[in-house]
Amino acid sequence: MQGVAQGADDGTGSRRPEELAGQVRVAVSAHRAEDPREAESRHRVLDLLDRVDRPFDEQAGPRHMTASAVVAGPRGTVLHLHKRLHQWMQPGGHIDPGEAPWESALRESREETGLALSHPAGGPRLIHVDVHNAAKGHEHFDLRYLLVAGDEDPKPPLGESPEVRWVPWDEADTLADASLTGALAAARRQPEVAGP
Repeated sequence: MQGVAQGADDGTGSRRPEELAGQVRVAVSAHRAEDPREAESRHRVLDLLDRVDRPFDEQAGPRHMTASAVVAGPRGTVLHLHKRLHQWMQPGGHIDPGEAPWESALRESREETGLALSHPAGGPRLIHVDVHNAAKGHEHFDLRYLLVAGDEDPKPPLGESPEVRWVPWDEADTLADASLTGALAAARRQPEVAGP
């Protein structure tokens, strides 16, 4: 999702939800799903955007958008051991009011890892979508973005999972559940990971 329009501001410093939903709809519509799970997720994300008034608001209902990131760097990818779910996951979480999903992915990833992260050159890049069950009967419609990092060690702040580490790509594949494997495969195809 390069070239995302980032100016749908309502004059109060936050984006108008309908414009933000439109931007996300365009990006998800243009995104090519790589396997049947992602194709079904893509279809469900587009349906949610069409049917739900506040798709980015976790308080609006049990089905809502989230944003996460696959962090890529010279040492592989960064995963954290989720405090409640006790499984290795990519950083990410809920989208704050007025926040775009790509901004949420960056903010959440910085908060959870303590790393200096950025979107790739050219801007935010949507690399994967996944719909999965979450805690308390919620369904997360997750938009996954590629983020790039240097070589520093993660330093999560107090309150975040202390179990955050660089994981070589092959090891990450063995730690990932079905909801993450497609995102890792998509990240490995990106030029920042695959190389020239």
